[in-house]
Amino acid sequence: MTAKLTLTVDPRVIAAAKVYAAGVGTSVSQLVEDYLAAIVAVPAVTPATPVLARLRGSMRGATGDIEDHRRHLVEKYG
Repeated sequence: MTAKLTLTVDPRVIAAAKVYAAGVGTSVSQLVEDYLAAIVAVPAVTPATPVLARLRGSMRGATGDIEDHRRHLVEKYG
């Protein structure tokens, strides 16, 4: 069963949403329903694996960037 919902949305957003919906073969109503369903869904809680549990927090306070990582890889693997 469906119910009607009135929303106030910027006309430019509506126009872009209609183009997007047509491109993916759905309706704006279905896009909104899917989005709302996704944000209110209760996420499945999965326990952390033992490895993840040990690593959690290990990078707290770490400094560095992608260039540091690249230098490390060059040093390690030549």
